[in-house]
Amino acid sequence: MKKDIKVGVIGAGFIGPAHIEALRRLGIEVVAIAASTQESAERSAQNFLVPKAYGHWEDLLNDPEIDVVHITSPNYLHFPQAKRALERGKHVLCEKPLAVSAIESAELVSLASEKKLANAVCYNLRFYPLVQESKARIADDELGEKIHIIHGCYLQDWLLLESDWNWRLDPELGGKLRAIADIGSHWMDLVTFVTGTRITSVFADLATFIPFRRKPIADNPTFKGKKGESTDYKSVNVKTEDYATLLFAFENGARGVVTVSQISSGRKNRLFFEIDGSKSSLVWNSEIPNQLLIGHRNKPNQSLIKDPSLMKKSASWSASFPGGHAEGYPDTFKQFFKAFYGYIHEGKMDIEPHFPTFKDGHNMLLVEEAILKSAKEKQWMDVAYS
Repeated sequence: MKKDIKVGVIGAGFIGPAHIEALRRLGIEVVAIAASTQESAERSAQNFLVPKAYGHWEDLLNDPEIDVVHITSPNYLHFPQAKRALERGKHVLCEKPLAVSAIESAELVSLASEKKLANAVCYNLRFYPLVQESKARIADDELGEKIHIIHGCYLQDWLLLESDWNWRLDPELGGKLRAIADIGSHWMDLVTFVTGTRITSVFADLATFIPFRRKPIADNPTFKGKKGESTDYKSVNVKTEDYATLLFAFENGARGVVTVSQISSGRKNRLFFEIDGSKSSLVWNSEIPNQLLIGHRNKPNQSLIKDPSLMKKSASWSASFPGGHAEGYPDTFKQFFKAFYGYIHEGKMDIEPHFPTFKDGHNMLLVEEAILKSAKEKQWMDVAYS
């Protein structure tokens, strides 16, 4: 691998600029951006000071200057874009979901292994400092010999109104699952990462409370237009879920439950988990990410404010600033990309990386397929890991 890695980003919506910002914080050069049209690509390139603009993602993948591709496009494009990038010998970091089916994701896992290329799925929330601290404490058995209960929620309100619209509502673009694939997957990835176990079976209850929505004729960017000002729209039947409650059985014997919603008024982006062990518990909330509650039975509870000097050595690397200096959502991308590009620079593709890979993305799709089947058949469903 040459010393100066150059990156192309596909997608210029909500998340693409977050990737560009984090890459630049690490001194990694973004040389190209691709969007849905040449006009929008040129506008984004100008806004984000990127030298090259491509109106089609294939043209970006054909650019020999680009070593790594970040995929931040709508879900249905992830598989073809990641596959073509790998075939062209480029390392790939893809937003979740990795694909819209486990058949597709399995093909990507196999291709990345065959090509010996770095691959990652953007479960960036693992890289909050106190999430890393939670994992370290559980690994050191501070919660006790057994984890009993893993529970929580992921709540948002950005799709509360009938007039709220986004491409994720269209199963042709986003897939058969929406709230689960969009935010529930982050929660499931996070708790399995922290506890070091995986989901073995699920029982799912899904609901669509707003069956018809007003789709604007013009594009409506993510998290924009919340007041529903547009009067130029068409009525669309929505079939993906606004809400889900999922029961889990975990490989380590724990049981769990999560509620996922994109219609919970006042909840802007609340990922909450509580992990109850045989000795102590841990509680973390993404809306106050620099605080970790440690629960005890026979002594006062503790509240740990993020401070690398007070964190476990195995977790303190994820905090770039001293105590009292808050770190948040944008910092998770920085820490994730730091691990990913360090792995590429090292060049040892046979070593197990310390970031979520295509294999993690594939496993999540297997869980989601079990969730879909459980909701349809109204019974517990085992996850068919390959």
